[in-house]
Amino acid sequence: MAFFDRIADILKANINDMIDRAEDPEKMVKQLIVEMEGEVDDATQALGQAMGSQKMAAKELADAMAASADWNDKAKLALKAGNEKLAKKALDSKVGIDEQVKGLQASYDSITEQVDKLKEQVQGLKMKLDEARARQNVLVARSKMADAATEVATTISSTNIDSAFAKLDKLERKIAEKEATAEAYTEINGGFDVELDETFEQLEHKAAVEDELERLKGELGI
Repeated sequence: MAFFDRIADILKANINDMIDRAEDPEKMVKQLIVEMEGEVDDATQALGQAMGSQKMAAKELADAMAASADWNDKAKLALKAGNEKLAKKALDSKVGIDEQVKGLQASYDSITEQVDKLKEQVQGLKMKLDEARARQNVLVARSKMADAATEVATTISSTNIDSAFAKLDKLERKIAEKEATAEAYTEINGGFDVELDETFEQLEHKAAVEDELERLKGELGI
C-alpha cells in the first residue's frame, strides 16, 4: 500500500533532523519507534477489519450456495412426484439464487485478494519496525556527529519531503483520472434502454430455468 511507503519515506527524511535537534537523542529515537508502533497497530487493526469483511463475504457465499442446493433438491423431489410445474417454480428460485452466487463469489474473490495484499504490507511494515528497533543504539551513537552535518541533513530532509509531496500530487492526478473515467462510463451506461435490457434478462432467466429443468429430467430419467 502506498500509504505505508509514504510513512517510510517521511520517517527516513526526518530521522536525522530529529536526532540533530534533540536535546536527548535517545529519547527522541524511542519516541520515533513508539510512533512507528502506533502505525503498525493501526495497520494491523485495518487488516483485522478487512479479514472480518472476508469472513462475512465467505458466509454469505456459503449460505447462497446452500440455498441453491436446497432448491435443486426440492425440484428433484417435485419431479419424482410427477409435479413438473412445482419443479419449475423451485428451479426458478434456484436460478435466481445462482445469479446471486455469481456476484457473491466475485465479491469474495476481490476481498480475498485485497486481504492477501494487506497481509503482505502489514508484514513489511512490521519488518521495518523490527529494523528500526535493531538500529536504535546505532542511531543514538550517530547523533553525536549530527551537529557537524546539520545543514547537509536539513537539505537532504527537505529534498526527500519534496519528493514525498510530489508522489502525493502524482497519486492525486491518477485518482482524478479514475474519477473522470468512472463518470464517463456512468454517462455511457445511462444511455442504454433499461426496459430492453430488463426484457433480455427475463428471457435469459427463463432459459436458465428451462435448462435446469431439462438437466433434472436427465438426472431422473424422465
